[in-house]
This record gives sequence, C-alpha cells and structure tokens, in this order.
Amino acid sequence: MGTLEIEGKVFEVDGDGFLSNPDIWDEEVARLIAKYDGIDEMNDKHWAIIRIIRNNFDEKGMAPMIRTICQETGLRLREIYELFPLGPARGACRVAGLPKPDGCV
Repeated sequence: MGTLEIEGKVFEVDGDGFLSNPDIWDEEVARLIAKYDGIDEMNDKHWAIIRIIRNNFDEKGMAPMIRTICQETGLRLREIYELFPLGPARGACRVAGLPKPDGCV
C-alpha cells in the first residue's frame, strides 16, 4: 500500500496507483487523478465514460466490459484511448476511482 500526492492532496493507493478506498472518490478526485495521468481537462466524453464505469461499479461491484462502454457512449475503442491514453482499464478506471480491474496488467 502506498500513497499518491497530487496538488497537496494525499491518497492511499495500491501498488499500481489505484485508490485503495473507492468510497473517497468524487469529481475533484477524478480531476486530480486525470491531471496526474496527463489529462489536462475532462470534457463531456470523459465524464460520460466515467459515469458508465462508476454506475456499473455501484450496481455490480466491478468495471464494465470495454464493449459496454463503447456501446453506451457511442465511442470507438480508439477514441477511448485518445481520451484516456493509459487505456480504459488503467486510465479510465483509475480516474473513476475503482480498484484495479481483474485482468489489468
């Protein structure tokens, strides 16, 4: 267990930088993590992806499949990688405050 400091705020994270406690997540935490990951500003497409991920996590306790994100947003996988350069699992799920998804290397 480690910590991640962004703009003076300290978060407990696992070895891969995912929040240890998803319950502390809010939009400000999302913005800070996104900024740390190189996303200067979150736009409507970013937030649409984050909402889908958070809703799925709240309902099912896990991140949605990438296919679900594409279907619900109307975005192509390539576009998701453009929005989240670290990818849907490592990037979008980190910004959404989820624990590291299964199968994420």
